[in-house]
Amino acid sequence: MAGSVNGTPGFDLQPSSEQVALSSNYITNFDFLNQYLPDTYEKEFERYGNRTVASFLRLVGAEMPSNSDLIKWAEQGRLHSKYTKCTVNAAGVATTETWNVDLTQPGEISSTVAVRKGQTVMLTKNNGGANFKALVTKSGTADGLTASQVELAYYTILPAGVVADEYTMFVYGSEFKKGTAGMEGSLEADDVFFENKPIILKDRYAVSGSDMAQIGWVEVTTENGATGYLWYLKSEHETRLRFDDYLETAMLEAVPAAVSSGAAAALGNGTAVANTPTGAGSEGVFYVVNNRGNVWSGGNPNVLGDFDSIIQRLDKQGSIEENVIFVDRQFGFDIDDMLAAQNSYGAGGTSYGLFDNDQEMALNLGFTGFRRGYDFYKSDWKYLNDPTMRGGLPTGAGSGRINGLLVPAGSTSVYDQILGKNAKRPFLHVRYRASETEDRRYKTWITGSAGGAQTSSLDAMEVNFLSERAVCTLGANNFFLFQE
Repeated sequence: MAGSVNGTPGFDLQPSSEQVALSSNYITNFDFLNQYLPDTYEKEFERYGNRTVASFLRLVGAEMPSNSDLIKWAEQGRLHSKYTKCTVNAAGVATTETWNVDLTQPGEISSTVAVRKGQTVMLTKNNGGANFKALVTKSGTADGLTASQVELAYYTILPAGVVADEYTMFVYGSEFKKGTAGMEGSLEADDVFFENKPIILKDRYAVSGSDMAQIGWVEVTTENGATGYLWYLKSEHETRLRFDDYLETAMLEAVPAAVSSGAAAALGNGTAVANTPTGAGSEGVFYVVNNRGNVWSGGNPNVLGDFDSIIQRLDKQGSIEENVIFVDRQFGFDIDDMLAAQNSYGAGGTSYGLFDNDQEMALNLGFTGFRRGYDFYKSDWKYLNDPTMRGGLPTGAGSGRINGLLVPAGSTSVYDQILGKNAKRPFLHVRYRASETEDRRYKTWITGSAGGAQTSSLDAMEVNFLSERAVCTLGANNFFLFQE
């Protein structure tokens, strides 16, 4: 009989942090008239386990310094020439005709057609029904045409099916008569340049000197191992842990501020770059992959046919051999079920993986990866499951819910504008501001007159946190974002 998880009692989303010190932060039971004094546990119970969500960038990336407001790099363009929208003037009435090449299509960034006289090309009608080959006899302004025109001599008398329609054209070689001069003109490497800017992140914790002298009644502990009986110690360490999480989630979620936006008006005093003309905001991983990468929408891919579509797209990109898919819990289950269904016993749940499960062995219903064209490794991503972060978003179109992210493994070679040379970089890495005198990777300092600090007359201890950083998503065309 099918059932469901009851809505109540459910998980608690009440924040554990407040901006003021409350009696709920520590025990204050001073009722001496009560003959039944409570038995108390000295140690705080960690009912939510490890509450931090940071770890993703530490697993897949690296951190390196930068001394500029602008981070700029170049990525390789395609090696071969192909144009996806070509039209013929006279529609197949002569053996040699002039063709127009639309240079405004996505990915075609050159201002002059990169096809030269003497090269051989293949043309295919975009909606099917015709394909043929031709020799380039004229190309561009050097031969009296426009910068986006070529003259083609067909290898057949009159190609069948040539009509005034849109064609795709690519170069596959060249052919010259005996005793003629060599190829006219040359091609220059056409790199694609990208850039990003760092953002400044800050946090602060403050406690008065008098409150620091208050003895708590419960031993507290935090995820980084800090323990003690002072209630303010827990709040200070939780501020640090929260800031650590924000250092990662800001790199994932950051977006550039649009012109005339409220954020641009409040923060528009930084360096303006191509995609952040206001100088506010930055390009986070999700923003970059959504705009320059690959996106799967409309539910999780849960059959091999879905992954075949993903693989065919990866074939058209960088064809990176090994990839890691960081998934939420449901996406992980969908992949497990898909792989289990490939086994004839999988539907009954009796034989998963490499081993035959028996009564002496715990049944393993999960998979860590699979190979189909490429190697795919699956890893749960706590950030997508945490109900206080993206795990608490509703499902459905337009909800902003992300179910997974495919990240290519390894590193890539790019031309670093700051270093002035090629350098190996992980596909994902963080650049933080630093120089010989100032390191802004992770700054923390104490001010006030309490807690050992003697920097001002303020009767309090203030713990300050600061970082200035940006994430660089290299080769975004090799990433896949899985979203509703």
